[in-house]
Amino acid sequence: MKALSGITLMVSITALLAIGGCRAKTNTAKTDKLSSTPKITTTQAVAPGMVAAANPHAVDAGLEILRAGGSAVDAAIAVQTVLGLVEPQSSGIGGGAFMIVYDNKSGEVWFYNGRETAPSNITPELFKDENGEPLRRLAGITSGRSTGVPGAMVMLNLAHQDYGKLDWDKSFLPAIKLADDGFAISPRMAGLIARAKNFGFGSQDTVKEYFFKDDGTPHEAGFIRDNKPYASTLRALQQNPRALLEPPIANAIIDVVRQDPLPGTLSLADMNAYQAQKEPALCGPYRGYTLCGALPPSSGGIAVLSILGTLENFDMKALGNSADGWHAFSEASFLAYADRDKYVADDDFVTVPTQAMLDKDYLKSRAALIAMDTAMSDVSAGDPAGFVRGKDATPDSPGTSHFTIVDKDGLTISMTTTVESVFGSQRMAAGFMLNNQLTDFSFKTHDADGIAIANAPAPGKRPRSSMAPMIAFGPDGKFAFTTGSPGGSSIIAYTAKTIVGMIDWGLNPQEAIELPNVIARNGSIRLEENKLDENIILELETRGHKVVRSKGEISGLHIIQRNADGSYIGGADPRREGQAKSE
Repeated sequence: MKALSGITLMVSITALLAIGGCRAKTNTAKTDKLSSTPKITTTQAVAPGMVAAANPHAVDAGLEILRAGGSAVDAAIAVQTVLGLVEPQSSGIGGGAFMIVYDNKSGEVWFYNGRETAPSNITPELFKDENGEPLRRLAGITSGRSTGVPGAMVMLNLAHQDYGKLDWDKSFLPAIKLADDGFAISPRMAGLIARAKNFGFGSQDTVKEYFFKDDGTPHEAGFIRDNKPYASTLRALQQNPRALLEPPIANAIIDVVRQDPLPGTLSLADMNAYQAQKEPALCGPYRGYTLCGALPPSSGGIAVLSILGTLENFDMKALGNSADGWHAFSEASFLAYADRDKYVADDDFVTVPTQAMLDKDYLKSRAALIAMDTAMSDVSAGDPAGFVRGKDATPDSPGTSHFTIVDKDGLTISMTTTVESVFGSQRMAAGFMLNNQLTDFSFKTHDADGIAIANAPAPGKRPRSSMAPMIAFGPDGKFAFTTGSPGGSSIIAYTAKTIVGMIDWGLNPQEAIELPNVIARNGSIRLEENKLDENIILELETRGHKVVRSKGEISGLHIIQRNADGSYIGGADPRREGQAKSE
């Protein structure tokens, strides 16, 4: 799909109840949604820019670019390339990303899609063994079959063409210097190297040499790790934004993908065919605010808006951070996840009933299923548009990172970036980890009733994602805040709770981030027992909820909020190693 350009979003602020975003399609599949996005008010920045990201090195790199006169998009390139070096367990140039951009001068809100695509010669049986049975999950992840065409850097280049202020090559300088000079391995990275070793991490020689000592033990926190091959790759990207998709780097990726076990079929033709996408963001209302996020193949934008649209039928401000509040949040989550699981996939290949799923009356009917004194006993997907879809419970892995940037001119980005699982496919080429994004497809092509599953593999298809970068606008139409998180399918719940926390409960970004994570999907609630009052947990159990107590969740929420005076305040998730800092 070619990038859309020059699209002006013409609906006025009085039409904020619309849910929008239209795209030109590349085939006969359609997305069922309205034809326009609410007009957002232009704003003038009066404060220094801000960066919130999951690693201090990445934050500093972004700020360095902002101070050099770069835009938020220029800074995003610096943040992304540094994260790929210092947080390779979560994201990197070998993966994909979704980015929401608010153009404060025009009032436009764009969705940039850098999701990976599947090779052109795969079959729906991609993740089945010789007996036609689904592969074990880990076997699929670490196979060559799991890697799609990496799209993050192509996406960033597309955004740079629209919003870059510095020359393309300048934003790579912080990461190149850090890769050449070396960086201290962080405690989180060291811990995940050690944990991943128990699941076969280090079986590839290149990975073993980079992450482990000569005796086979993992490098520890504080070890100074340089990465000359990564620096070389970044220098190639400085000269050619598609360097990963062309020889010689593309050949190196393909060579690694085609190694045993279970070699993949990724080809140069697949690389050459890849294009990032740009289109108006998916926007919807919540209590006078407008929330804008990602379209399919992301399920995050739809599911977050579905939760919020259901909760609009409850007085969440009055319910508060209580058993009633979390019960309503959980029940709305159950319903949204059920719809998301069944209906959302790459809408270049299947019709996604987005408008019907987010219709106000439909969500009101879903809310009517919620009783405040008892948990729903049987949660199933609704029937928003008469679509027949197989039941899909594709798992997601938490190898992801989220960051957000506002520059001094007010250009704003919210970006979620991923290699899918922890350290992606556990395979490395040219100094970076390769993604295992294709394991976000369903390992089954049909459900138990023989009905086709929307998120089954197909040539050139992008796997469904839960990533949910969001930008919120207040009742006055002005930029209010950004939010988003890593965390696999839990991203949806993590992101939604911050929106409820800030809009309904009046919390600041840090307070909203530090709310307990409560994830209600597939019949059970997983919650952080150390952050939630014990009486609330017991009350949820009394109402019939199946509660799974977690010692901690791996969210990585990052938020920037605009204050009434035009200045910014940020928040960073203490569950990871991030920061929020101003220029």
